[in-house]
Amino acid sequence: MRKSPPTFLSALSLAGLALAAAGCSGATTDKAVEQVDKAVNETYEVTYEVTGKTVDSVSFHDGGGTATAPNLVTAEQPGAAWTKTVTLRGIMPPAVSPSSVENTADLTCKVIYKGKVIKEATGEAATAGGCVAVSPITAQ
Repeated sequence: MRKSPPTFLSALSLAGLALAAAGCSGATTDKAVEQVDKAVNETYEVTYEVTGKTVDSVSFHDGGGTATAPNLVTAEQPGAAWTKTVTLRGIMPPAVSPSSVENTADLTCKVIYKGKVIKEATGEAATAGGCVAVSPITAQ
């Protein structure tokens, strides 16, 4: 479930674009660096939702670790409907992945940001890759 490197590359691109747009003068470069730092350190909340008849486990980024190596936590036997709200930061991608030995067709995972579903997967797509979204901080 390591889909972080493309997100890291997005942050590097963002930094490069910010520096290029700002030019190379001292004061403007400082402002560009400030903006990149803000984007990397800004926090945001997402809610993960997983539903299905039989959900054996749910793995998700919980906000720990680094943007390029997020902490992955697993909830064992979470029940048929599982919800968790976490605080992530900067370019860290929100990600949740359900697992089921049987009944994978009815599994659904969602990543919700500010009341909007930003990623959803059902059935085999939910168990194969889960729901991994781009950080809304980088999408702004």
